[in-house]
Amino acid sequence: MTAPHKPMMFVHGWGQSASIWFEQRQQFAGAVFASLPGHGGAADAPSGTWRDALAEEMPPSPCILIGWSLGGMLALDIALQSPERIAGLVLVSSTPCFRQQPDWPHGCDSQTFTAFEQGIHAPDKERNKVMSRFFSLMLHGDELPRSAFNQLARQAVDRQHPASFPGLAQGLELLNSMDLRGKLDRITMPTLILHGEQDVIVPVAAGRALARCIPHAVSHILPGCGHAPFLTKAKVFNDILEAWCRTL
Repeated sequence: MTAPHKPMMFVHGWGQSASIWFEQRQQFAGAVFASLPGHGGAADAPSGTWRDALAEEMPPSPCILIGWSLGGMLALDIALQSPERIAGLVLVSSTPCFRQQPDWPHGCDSQTFTAFEQGIHAPDKERNKVMSRFFSLMLHGDELPRSAFNQLARQAVDRQHPASFPGLAQGLELLNSMDLRGKLDRITMPTLILHGEQDVIVPVAAGRALARCIPHAVSHILPGCGHAPFLTKAKVFNDILEAWCRTL
């Protein structure tokens, strides 16, 4: 299938790499598949520079910016900072605020977040186990046969360039501190929200909140799907994205 006419850039989430988008590379040929700092072999960088580092990778003309999870939070931040550079914004399994707050129950609780903080400080072998558990959580809710899960893991995980400790730590710092809830009504570009109904990492309620608060957002909630719909429901995901992009 022919790629959409407007340029595109995909941004992955915490602990993963651009390899996670392997199901999108053929259908959206010519897109930029960016790597977060400290992920997929990219150089480490302080968390405060991540947004601007990603913006530097964006195509020169206004593009469709697709961000997943933490990548979606950073895409949202870029959209607020430089709206003229974005023709369309796609937020996949993302949230304006990753941590639970007194007025925000749709986030990660302190016990779970602390477990990941402690896990990344473990020796490499133990850290690898933590990241494997995180990948399993990403696909929780999809009810995949073990063979299908293993096949996805082989293709989606860049084992040659695992995320560095600084990359993981800086990413967690962003997940802990970013809170864009009060700015969502300032998003002016066309916005597509895609979220798995069974997501246990970013609850679907966070995606629904994005849909309510971003003016004119279009939302698709995918049933029987966890945190990575572009992996486990790739054809459905790609078809929705393709059709929406062609409306811009």
